[in-house]
Amino acid sequence: MKAIQITTLDGPTALELLDIPEPVPGDDQVLIRVHAAGVAFPEVLQSRGQYQMVYDLPFTPGAEIAGEVLSAPEGSGLVPGDRVAALCLVGGFAEQAVAPVSETFKLPDTVTYEQGASIIFNYGTAYFALVERGKLQPGESVLVQGAAGGIGTAAIQVAKAFGAGRVVAVTSSDEKGAVALEAGADEYVLADGFKDSVIAGGKVDVVVDPVGGDRFTDSLRSLDDNGRVLVIGFTAGDIPTVKVNRLLLNNIAVVGVGWGAYVLQRPGHIATEWAAMEPHLASGALSPVVGPTFPLAEATAALLTLDERRATGKVLLTP
Repeated sequence: MKAIQITTLDGPTALELLDIPEPVPGDDQVLIRVHAAGVAFPEVLQSRGQYQMVYDLPFTPGAEIAGEVLSAPEGSGLVPGDRVAALCLVGGFAEQAVAPVSETFKLPDTVTYEQGASIIFNYGTAYFALVERGKLQPGESVLVQGAAGGIGTAAIQVAKAFGAGRVVAVTSSDEKGAVALEAGADEYVLADGFKDSVIAGGKVDVVVDPVGGDRFTDSLRSLDDNGRVLVIGFTAGDIPTVKVNRLLLNNIAVVGVGWGAYVLQRPGHIATEWAAMEPHLASGALSPVVGPTFPLAEATAALLTLDERRATGKVLLTP
């Protein structure tokens, strides 16, 4: 079968499309014909040997897939032909992949394969951030940094689906602002000078921040009393520092959101998150924004779209 392989650690431009043997599922694994594979920052880091999970070279990256079940263990509740989304962690950038039964989930009929490959990472992270770590309460206001990206659009929709009131998107351009509004944000403000624009409409209760960098202090300043900044990542590149007197004086909190570290140590937790989100997926309240989509042979272009921060929505590969 065709698969993308990382054979050297020279970055996204060194990816290779090769013929490799089809995977053989283990006793607790599902064999899936991949229709769409999600592309995320871990794959960019893996291509340079900078990710915390290290695999021997060569290997096929790709953690998140959607497709059709080819085989499944007896008693798993899955049968050939089922449409599923799955977290395989590695091996997804290929025509076939295997995933654990415990991390393979039937897709609602209304959800496409492309949308299915956009759920587990981004919506799982957004749910974990807002509901589990951020303790979002009905009617609270939410500010989303990087709001046109995969995490950002997911956070907008999860916030709305789970009871938020005002949701404000922060984007770097009007074009990205339009993407955030389409995803469900009530308004958007441009990143340059966002604090003053936000405060003019009222301080917020929660900030979702996958960006970091020099926006972070103004995110803190945008918080109302008892507000929380949810730290998801640092796509801006710089890891900000916090003067903790700001937390004390304003009774605010900075909350770490390490979804992968949390769920991978707790078998079954992803299934719990999926169960909470599935009704909203079926209703369309959670409707993943599909971004740039590339054939398998153009995996380099897909990773560079993320690496150069040009993406809106979820970047995908379609084998």
